[in-house]
Parts: sequence; C-alpha cells; structure tokens
Amino acid sequence: MGAEHRTKIANSKILKHLIEHAEGARDMTSTQVTAGLGLLDRVMPKLATTTIEGTGEGGAHEIVHRIEREIVRPKNTDA
Repeated sequence: MGAEHRTKIANSKILKHLIEHAEGARDMTSTQVTAGLGLLDRVMPKLATTTIEGTGEGGAHEIVHRIEREIVRPKNTDA
C-alpha cells in the first residue's frame, strides 16, 4: 500500500468509524458498514494470508513465501 493510499485512509473517518463500531463504541447499520467497507476497498487493497509451499530435500515441505495483512488504528488526524 502506497503513501497516497495511507494518506487517503488517514484523512478519512471511514476506518475510524468502522473500528469504533467493531469495538462497540459506535452504532452503525449494516448498510453503513457495507458502504464503509466498499469505500475502503477502493483505497486499500484486500489481502489475505497466502502460503505457497514446495517440496524441499527429502520430501519435506517448506514455506516459500508468506503475505500477511495487519490492521492498525490510524493516528488521530482531527486537529
């Protein structure tokens, strides 16, 4: 994810509201959650943990590559 995408997310309240909803601090309808997730999809790519395995010496499996996504709370940009 590039700096431009991070800036867009940090400057929006979409992610903040979704996090607050997940933590139980904000009530949102299912329509609002769906719309918020749809907007996030446009600025933040969906990633899933992916494991590609191969067979090493002696037939043992070894992990060749692993990609993970970590969700972090954005810094408060309200000033």
